[in-house]
Amino acid sequence: MGSSPRNAPGRNEFYHSSGTRSSQHLQGRSVNPAQDFNALIKQEIMDDLVSKSDHFGHRYDGRNHGQYASLIKKYTSAAKRPLNRAEQSQLIRMLQNFTPTRSWNWRSLTTTLHSFTSAGVFTPHKPMNEHVKLTQAALLSTLLDAIIFNCNLKPEASNIGAQEIANLLWAMAKLLDSGQERTQELNEAVAALLPQVNVQKDQFIPQAIANLLWAMAKMVDNGQEHTPGLKEAVAALLPHVNAQKAHFKPQEIANLLWAMAKLVDNKQEQTPEFNEAVAALLPHVKAQKDQFIPQHIGNLLWAMAKLADNKQEQTPEFNEAVAALLPHVNAQKDQFIPQHIANLLWAMAKLVDNGQERTPELKETVAALLPRVNAQKAQFKVQGIANLLWAMAKLVDNGQVQTPGLKEAVAALLPLVNAQKNQVNPQGIVNLLWAMAKLVENGLERTPGLKEAVVALLPHVNAQKGQFTAQGIANLLWAMAKLVDNGLERTPGLKEAMVALFPHVNAQKDQFIPQNIANLLWAMAKLVDNGLERTPGLKEALAALLPLVNAQRATFKPQGIANMLWAMAKLVDNGHDQTPELNEAMAALLPHVNTQKASFNPQEIANLLWAMAKLVDNGLEQTPGLNDAMAALLPLVNVHKGQFNGQGIANLLWAMAKLVDNGQEQTPGLKEAVAALLPHVNAQKDQFIPQHIANLLWALAKLGELVELNVLTSTFESLVYKISETPRLSQQDILMTLWGVMVYCARLSLVSNANKNNWLEKHINDLFTRLKNTSPDNEEDQSIMIMAASWLGRACPVVPHYQTITSKPQSGFRDQLQSCMPSLKIEEEKSLNSLPPVDLLLPDHNIVIEVQGPSHYVGGDFKTRKGSTLLKIALLQKSGFEVIEIPVNRLWNLDLMKPFIDQIKRRTNSQ
Repeated sequence: MGSSPRNAPGRNEFYHSSGTRSSQHLQGRSVNPAQDFNALIKQEIMDDLVSKSDHFGHRYDGRNHGQYASLIKKYTSAAKRPLNRAEQSQLIRMLQNFTPTRSWNWRSLTTTLHSFTSAGVFTPHKPMNEHVKLTQAALLSTLLDAIIFNCNLKPEASNIGAQEIANLLWAMAKLLDSGQERTQELNEAVAALLPQVNVQKDQFIPQAIANLLWAMAKMVDNGQEHTPGLKEAVAALLPHVNAQKAHFKPQEIANLLWAMAKLVDNKQEQTPEFNEAVAALLPHVKAQKDQFIPQHIGNLLWAMAKLADNKQEQTPEFNEAVAALLPHVNAQKDQFIPQHIANLLWAMAKLVDNGQERTPELKETVAALLPRVNAQKAQFKVQGIANLLWAMAKLVDNGQVQTPGLKEAVAALLPLVNAQKNQVNPQGIVNLLWAMAKLVENGLERTPGLKEAVVALLPHVNAQKGQFTAQGIANLLWAMAKLVDNGLERTPGLKEAMVALFPHVNAQKDQFIPQNIANLLWAMAKLVDNGLERTPGLKEALAALLPLVNAQRATFKPQGIANMLWAMAKLVDNGHDQTPELNEAMAALLPHVNTQKASFNPQEIANLLWAMAKLVDNGLEQTPGLNDAMAALLPLVNVHKGQFNGQGIANLLWAMAKLVDNGQEQTPGLKEAVAALLPHVNAQKDQFIPQHIANLLWALAKLGELVELNVLTSTFESLVYKISETPRLSQQDILMTLWGVMVYCARLSLVSNANKNNWLEKHINDLFTRLKNTSPDNEEDQSIMIMAASWLGRACPVVPHYQTITSKPQSGFRDQLQSCMPSLKIEEEKSLNSLPPVDLLLPDHNIVIEVQGPSHYVGGDFKTRKGSTLLKIALLQKSGFEVIEIPVNRLWNLDLMKPFIDQIKRRTNSQ
């Protein structure tokens, strides 16, 4: 077998020969693609090759066959395209006697495989003539057999060169990438060559290093990650990237960074050597920025986005490389093919999503690309459409909704989803539905074609239900919950798609990562909150997830913790049983609120405190874990006070009021948190929807004397004025507003020098009138109507039913009072004007005595009265009764009790 030289040329420079008449004849002619191809497939050429092979027999080294293969590649290079289907078919029919043998040398084997692969000889077109397909498979099989045979020779007999190793592995990667099957022979050939990479690692020139890493990334991306020797080959090459960093050309830099991003994306470990190789290349991106063609720019920005998405450190050099490339996107915008446009917008979205600063250059890049989406919309393949809509949804979600051309680009793509719906793979279905849910969430639900695109995809969820990954299932259910939450619950096929997915939650429960678990629980809570709790399979899916919370409790991120506690609160609030599994999941998460408190953003803080208040309001035991979590969060309200949006402020104050209302002990930081938020209520009043205002009025009233009246006045009155302009309110909003306004008026009436507000009094009348035809079915709402009727001096529209309970301190004080004043008439638990029963009534003197337990005070401090307490006192006074309040802690002994008995004696002239 002939030897091959060590100084082999690069992969685009192959061994040319003057060994055959036909070769000489073709090489001497000027390039005319049509004429040249016809000349290449003359039978006399094949006859000549067969003759050479037969003449030399086992001594034939394949050189003439290699020369012919290189001529085929030369033809496609001149044409700037691979062989088309017709050309490939004509050529392969002629190649049925083109038979590589084990006697060929490395030069011939390498040239033949590399040239034919580059020229597209082995591309598996669909459909393909059966005879052509068999000839193609036989030719490839004999080539691979010869390569495997030669690799397995003893080292001294093998005599393979570094360049040949690089070219062969590049060709094999290209075969896989073109759609060739991973046959046993192909796997064996790759496995046989890979150890040679380590052996000859010091002999590779820069181009070979780049091609090898590109090839290995392609192999991994096509499912070859477990090939023996592949990881070792990558590890052997990485130090040489750093060593030869100054010698790489622009294309090689682009290919190397693309390869590293692909490897990382396929779970390649980011070793120190890997990180050093990336770091070594980045300055050269900036230095050679003007030399990159559009494809390089697209691949480089895609690679950097992938690296960032896989937690590669975004060093100054990383950011400088991105910044250096961005202006070239704009400059070359008209030269990008559809795939580049899709990859670039995907990259921009990923970079922003991973914390890249939204610089003017980045915004200009996005704005430059968006019109190209519309211009080239008919050229996008289904994966490109999915990636583009995903990218646009991400950009919208990160605040880019106003970018010029974005809405138009989305509108241009959506009809293509319907047109290509049958070509979408499972991952594409996930990305598209996720994207549409995100667009709807950000207010683009009216984009033409969006609903139709959703409807077109949903049947494919059912059809492909068994092919979704765990993450895909989580993202799909999240997307469906988002669509439902934004009013699209009646979309045809939506419920069927959910029903199809729920059993797979249970089946794949062990595959869910913490983020999936958090998203799924959030989704199920949203579905339940929107009245879909009876969807078949939902309860079973929920039951499968809850034990996973406890098992993975230490690995949840702050956002996941916030979402899950919010979800559990929503589930409980919608009637879900507080099962042992649910309680265990909550108990498992609460300690992590404290440990991760510094990492919660404002929205998460608001959601967490809302969730805890809801859980307490639904009877959850106030455990030390719950109290510690609340104590950890409340100081953060003050820290982030200027960053809460309108909904966050409303939810926070509602939550604090609920905690107060449920007897939450005076948690440190609660008063400060309330005080920190109040100035922002007025500042953001234009952001509040009616429900927020109703909740705020209820909460500010419920907090009672915790909020000083002079601080409350301007805020409260401006909110009432704003909600009074809303013509249509829900019954719940009317009731909460009515109660809040009554408490505020009660506070004014209890302060002798306070200005009474006749407009607010009129507003009580207006709100009560709006309730005239309603009949609330719960006691709390009935109580509000009864109190409003009493305040206005109207007939009570509801017949009250009160349970009377006499406390021991109350009975003890009555007995003591009666013993001091035997003739004094005392009545107990008497309902006056349909109001809740008073503790003690002195009917002959119109005096009411209220023994106030700790539940009447904020935090049970016996000083700061709650709103409900203040309203009852004001209503009794308005009905003509004098009210004497006695804190229960003043009834423990006669000395503490005596001042109140003396006061009653004076009031009743019983001294």
